[in-house]
Amino acid sequence: MNLILFGPPGAGKGTQAELLSKKYGFAKLSTGDMLRAAAAKPNDELGNLVSSYMHDGKLVPDDVMISLIRTRIGEKDCAKGFILDGFPRTIPQADALEAMLAEEKKELDCVVELQVDDAALIKRISGRFSCAKCGVGYHDSFRQPKKSGVCDACGSREFTRREDDKAETVSKRLEAYNRQTAPLLPYYQQRGLLKPVDGMEV
Repeated sequence: MNLILFGPPGAGKGTQAELLSKKYGFAKLSTGDMLRAAAAKPNDELGNLVSSYMHDGKLVPDDVMISLIRTRIGEKDCAKGFILDGFPRTIPQADALEAMLAEEKKELDCVVELQVDDAALIKRISGRFSCAKCGVGYHDSFRQPKKSGVCDACGSREFTRREDDKAETVSKRLEAYNRQTAPLLPYYQQRGLLKPVDGMEV
């Protein structure tokens, strides 16, 4: 089975992809991971191309991303299917993906949309913090250290918060996501592939 996961930052796409991968043997395909893996292959033509774009701080063109995905889904761990996270983001990308899969005699079986309440999601993300020493995660509302100010795992008293987890930043990321995905949802709904899931319950 071949899936696409849609959902805003913090909706749990990574967690759900990991669970599905372990349960059914689907390969989890993150575009970020694919780009980094390709750029790490110095003697590979496609890898060198990706590396040059990333080095220059430029977006990797759609045709290069499609080539990366084509190569990746041909690997052994994709035999049972794949879960695509982070692509497509536009209608042209969706068209290109559909055409490439048809050429490879494959198709999408389902597009899962994790639906979330923006206000609840902002609270969920902006409340996160972690131990600066060992990385164990905590939350202002849902998981405080057992002893205030002391990490449960290593006893450190130093904690940190990610810059992009601030409420203002999260709001902007959600706005960008909603703008990007708005056209894609009816695109896949018309094809009978879209399956909305309550992302606040997963």
